[in-house]
Amino acid sequence: MEIDSFSFPSLEDYSFLFPDMEPNVNTKKRNHPEDTQQIQWNNNNFNDSVALNDILSSLIQLDKQQQQQLPKQEQQQIVTTPIMNPNSNSNSNSNEFEIEFDFNESPTKKSRLIGTAASSSSSSIAGPQRRLWVKDRSKDWWEKCSSPDFPEEEFRRCFRMSKSTFELICRELDSAVTKKNTMLRDAIPVRQRVAVCIWRLATGDPLRLVSKRFGLGISTCHKLVLEVCSAIKNVLMPKFIRWPEENQMKVIKDEFESLSGISNVGGSMYTTHIPIIAPKSNVNSYFNKRHTQRNQKTSYSVTVQGVVDSKGIFTDVCIGWPGSYLDDQVLEKSVLYQRVMRGNLKDVWVVGNSGYPLMDGILVPYTHQNLTWTQHAFNEKVGDIQNVAKDAFSRVKGRWSCLQKRTEVKIEDLPGVLGACCVLHNICEMRNEKMDDEWSFELFDDEMVAENGLRSVAAVQARDNIAHDLLHRGRAGNTFL
Repeated sequence: MEIDSFSFPSLEDYSFLFPDMEPNVNTKKRNHPEDTQQIQWNNNNFNDSVALNDILSSLIQLDKQQQQQLPKQEQQQIVTTPIMNPNSNSNSNSNEFEIEFDFNESPTKKSRLIGTAASSSSSSIAGPQRRLWVKDRSKDWWEKCSSPDFPEEEFRRCFRMSKSTFELICRELDSAVTKKNTMLRDAIPVRQRVAVCIWRLATGDPLRLVSKRFGLGISTCHKLVLEVCSAIKNVLMPKFIRWPEENQMKVIKDEFESLSGISNVGGSMYTTHIPIIAPKSNVNSYFNKRHTQRNQKTSYSVTVQGVVDSKGIFTDVCIGWPGSYLDDQVLEKSVLYQRVMRGNLKDVWVVGNSGYPLMDGILVPYTHQNLTWTQHAFNEKVGDIQNVAKDAFSRVKGRWSCLQKRTEVKIEDLPGVLGACCVLHNICEMRNEKMDDEWSFELFDDEMVAENGLRSVAAVQARDNIAHDLLHRGRAGNTFL
């Protein structure tokens, strides 16, 4: 079967539509039978092209009549964009353009489409109103707790502090904790952020229970706890944990002397351990051998060394060293040790237990066998000063229950949490927040005698003089007998 070839029209065949286009004349082009056929076909259909032009003109007139029938407001919304021929001259006065029509749409339907387009364009100009999907959780408890009518005693049992102290913390942290609303969601208020953190520290509840109580996601609660603890450490720690100035130090010395009879005591020092889950790296460093032997269970911990004044308020802390470190090793890593080595503790004693070395500025009890009455009496008075620091750490762990059990916080985030607990303890103590009996916690840490317990001959002589003075002034007492 043989198929005849069909000749497609070329660009020159539509030259009547583009009067400014120069014809492509090639005098050297050979004449082929196909070209002759094509020209003949174009001449025969010239009348059809004229008819097509008339149809386009009538369609344009029909569209103008429809626009005249529409209201004036809708006419203003109709925008006709001519699509110029790319081959035409931009300076020509030709009125030829192409318009796309849809004859299936009535004028009423077209007006509805125009109104819809106008409304959508106005909404896009005003800005997107996207919202992030958030699971609907009940916040009834927090709304009830944050209301002014909530009982004071119940609030104090929940957050281990009064409403006034809670509001003070919120005001201090407002600039560091406040977040801005976004078009996806509204920011969590400052009071709720602080409440989530304090509740978690006070009760030690799992994040799952904290999430249900405050109506927030579990990951959100975990993030809030770390953010608020970091803000407390960065903003409030410099204000509420400071080494006493000269006037304050004189008052502290007087209070310790009235308690023990030992003069020039500026602080009581103690080191406690916070249990943790086995870390992923450096496991041996955090292994606590003494707690493991006592509890018959593998234990890991980090240390917190603190110096307190006569009221049990922290004046210096050293947080986060591994649990395998002894007390004297933790001391050597602290700022207090640097202060002692630089000679900044002149005429000031910081009293510690037998785990610390006797050196300039650090006063510890006698640890050798066969002690004299004078030495026994001295150790008793040192024990009274030591109890101030032990009671302070007991209140810290009792008020903030999260420190009593193994924490789930990562090692790198743990110093912020522990520092926040110490700062909150100071705030509560300064504002005379009372401790309930049900919050009491029995503190127990194994005391080890320092390997190099005597590091200063001058300190040895000074300790003997203090012990002798206590006995001869009648301040030693007779309980050691």
